Amino acid sequence: MTRTATLTFGDQTIELPVIEGSEGELGVDISQLRAKTGLITLDPGFGNTGACRSAITYIDGDKGILRYRGIPIEQLAENSNFAETAWLLIYGKLPSQEQLDTFSERLRFHAPLHESFKHHFEGFPVDAPPMATLSAMINTLSCFHPESPEPDEAEFFEEAARLISKVRTIAAYSYRRSMGLPYIYPAPHLHYVANFLHMMFSNPYEQHVASPEVVKALNLILMLHADHEQNCSTSTVRVVGSSKANLFASCAAGVSALWGPLHGGANVAVLEMLESIHRGGISAEQALAQAKDKSSGFRLMGFGHRVYKNFDPRAVILKKAADEVLGSLGVKDPLLDVARRLEQIALEDPYFVERKLYPNVDFYSGIIMRAMGIPTNMFTVIFAIGRMPGWIAHWKEQYDDQAGRIARPRQIYTGNTETDYVAIGKR
Repeated sequence: MTRTATLTFGDQTIELPVIEGSEGELGVDISQLRAKTGLITLDPGFGNTGACRSAITYIDGDKGILRYRGIPIEQLAENSNFAETAWLLIYGKLPSQEQLDTFSERLRFHAPLHESFKHHFEGFPVDAPPMATLSAMINTLSCFHPESPEPDEAEFFEEAARLISKVRTIAAYSYRRSMGLPYIYPAPHLHYVANFLHMMFSNPYEQHVASPEVVKALNLILMLHADHEQNCSTSTVRVVGSSKANLFASCAAGVSALWGPLHGGANVAVLEMLESIHRGGISAEQALAQAKDKSSGFRLMGFGHRVYKNFDPRAVILKKAADEVLGSLGVKDPLLDVARRLEQIALEDPYFVERKLYPNVDFYSGIIMRAMGIPTNMFTVIFAIGRMPGWIAHWKEQYDDQAGRIARPRQIYTGNTETDYVAIGKR
């Protein structure tokens, strides 16, 4: 029996269908609300609005649950890798060995950039923001690899593999450009993450060989960021894609949304906080005391999460990785010392425990990447590399939806009522 919700407005009463998701989530279908009543809803930030039905990612923030296509993130972190997880998100199920081998081969094949592509980097200032460069260069891919306006399955497969592969090459080249270093070509024998680190840190006369612990940790960071339901950047990709914009243009828009400090810049904010604590000469204990004092103006970054009201399951996984990486590298860094001390105190302090303000994924990803030698201004770029499979999956899900419509939100107008034009001499 179909459930409904009753809305009464004045002398009007209408029944609105209630939609139930596979995990019991309920939503009121208001798609006919305006047509039947003339009313619209107002929900700034869309925090209570479901914009689509999606089968990609499930989150239960109260219970600390994150699943890709139904598979718990803990199982993927233990058994999978970034390439396999990307396939899972995009195609809805784990690949066969043959499918994974073919996908991995196409990722290797598409890693190099067209030689002329390199000249575009020279048009940017050396200190250009890496996210600006990344967004521009993803759009530039459309010039070198024109996309079909209505790709079939084979064309889409190539476009997806091309974008997932080349985004790391673009990112590495952006970094090399900012440092005044020569570009390093991708190495066909290296897997996805090791190849990225090679392009970032090798030199023409000396290849950088990342340790297994570093490769594993960065692989985890990418996997754990691969999708996170209808967040700001993913929603942006879907909105742009709803106009039938191609995959590159839609994902370039996602990069721009991710660039915002309230979204992809969270792990950058963690490092900036650590730097401010270190420069200020205060201890971790003093910093946490200031965090408890609302009048201090100090904000503790990297603790708690808007979605996860208990613990961030990704942070639990990365905490272990952080212990392994910092232990294997033996890095001596005062900021990392501050971070570990903050973590230790917060996990034991009743104030933070009672409020469930645990270190989140941004806290651990930030300190791991710093330990690897990745500069802070590249953190959000790494986030974008990881999120690319999720963006592609959502673009495809929307493209395949025959009932899909172009996004077109409404508004409540609050400007002037009808106003006459006044000639310039009478103003």
